[in-house]
Amino acid sequence: MNEGAVLKARLGTGRPAVGCWLHLFSPLAAEVVAQAGYDCVMIDLEHGAGSLMDAVSLMHAVQGRACAPLMRVPANDPVWLKRALDTGVAGVMIPAVDDAAEAEAAVAACRYPPQGRRGMAPTIVRASAYGADWREYVERAAKDLLVVCQIETAEGVRNAAEIAAVEGLDMVFLGPFDLSAALGRMGEPDHPEVRTRIDRVEQAAKAAGKRLGGIPTPGRTAEALFSAGYDMVLADFDVLLLRDAARDGVARLRAAMAPETGARRDESGKG
Repeated sequence: MNEGAVLKARLGTGRPAVGCWLHLFSPLAAEVVAQAGYDCVMIDLEHGAGSLMDAVSLMHAVQGRACAPLMRVPANDPVWLKRALDTGVAGVMIPAVDDAAEAEAAVAACRYPPQGRRGMAPTIVRASAYGADWREYVERAAKDLLVVCQIETAEGVRNAAEIAAVEGLDMVFLGPFDLSAALGRMGEPDHPEVRTRIDRVEQAAKAAGKRLGGIPTPGRTAEALFSAGYDMVLADFDVLLLRDAARDGVARLRAAMAPETGARRDESGKG
């Protein structure tokens, strides 16, 4: 059973998943993250600086770690989705889906004909072991793949019920920070106006029987999200784990310095 099938099976039994975003595009950092025990990683090609080849390197790094590699594509584009799927990711996230037609287009881009419009190259791509088991891959691809659509605009909220009802969509993922900006509350994902919209999307996803994913906000912890019925929480970011650990390390070292030592260092300007 591949990573996508394992992750979908986990979610299907009601066990939530925890994940980490990958923005550094460092295979070593990705390996450390996977070894830590996350259920999945989200390779971010929407905001990250990496390429598809960089993404493949991250997949190599997490392979065999019981950590499913997922990928957020830059846009709801059938070409991008085709190329992402051919790398062998366990799931794809499509940002800023605003209505059912866009969700249907995303699902169609993830499925081979006649169910969809994904381009046929399974005899050569990494996803099918470079063609070694391409027929089996084609048969199981739609079943094993986790298709995630993000709702993060006012229009997406208005159409949340129709989006969630789309066949083949596995998960609705809230984007609280983009949504807060779209509602004129930039940087306020916990504002009552924003929370009301988030509640509406949560209810729509659950009513349609779809999985629900999201990220914590300053006023809503991962624990609170799981208590609210979220199935996947991507709470951590590799870049923030490194940034915060580095800041804490420097602060500890500064505090450990004798006052006179610190003063001499500051006066001399030398490290």
